[in-house]
Amino acid sequence: MKTSRIVVILAVATMFLACVRNKNANSVQNQTQNQSAFNMIKVSEVIQGGNYTYISAKENGADKWIAVSKQEVNPGEVLYYYDALPMENFHSKEIDKTFDVIYFVNNISKNPQSSGNATMANPHAGTVPPHNGKVEASDAEVEISKADGELKIADVFANKADYSSKEFEIRGSVVKVNEQVMGKNWVHIQDGTGTDGKFDLTITTQADVKVGDVVTFKGKLTLEKDFGAGYFYDVIMEDGSLIEKEGTQI
Repeated sequence: MKTSRIVVILAVATMFLACVRNKNANSVQNQTQNQSAFNMIKVSEVIQGGNYTYISAKENGADKWIAVSKQEVNPGEVLYYYDALPMENFHSKEIDKTFDVIYFVNNISKNPQSSGNATMANPHAGTVPPHNGKVEASDAEVEISKADGELKIADVFANKADYSSKEFEIRGSVVKVNEQVMGKNWVHIQDGTGTDGKFDLTITTQADVKVGDVVTFKGKLTLEKDFGAGYFYDVIMEDGSLIEKEGTQI
């Protein structure tokens, strides 16, 4: 009887130790995976633009240019990031420099854990600045008069499926512009209509406009557009044509 009890105790102890080893092994594996999920850079040079901070850095011994929404960064700092969107032969108008390759990053951090918590710096996101496709405001920032029957931004959001299948014209006031991101200008317009964050329409275009311009664009909507690296839009007009600016036909 005593021998049987000893055998049972030994078997239980063996199982317990095996579980501990497996748990420790899984913990080490998870830590390794977490550590490999982020990228680490050491800053060599910093160029501040109007919307972006351009960072020349070393990553795994290689030189690399990174762009992130404008913020304070200092040479010599060690920083971390997760997602990046590479752009080849990218010309930045704001600093008048062409990059063979530059990586647009959503978020950088001195802490490898917190660098993965953001959603991305948009090469647009005004924060591209990060981008979920919205201007950071709780309500429309401008209001313009529209004729009876003239299409409103609120109508576009309310009937987005209809406007994804046919061309339409929309007039609004420019509240933000991010120039030459992924080879396009990213224009945000508003007209004072819309609620619950659905009052700002993003348009990609080759046209040159500036904040405060009252413009009319023509195009179709793209729904649930994911550009990768955190650039996601529920609604966006891609490759919009500028047909009027401040009452002047284009």
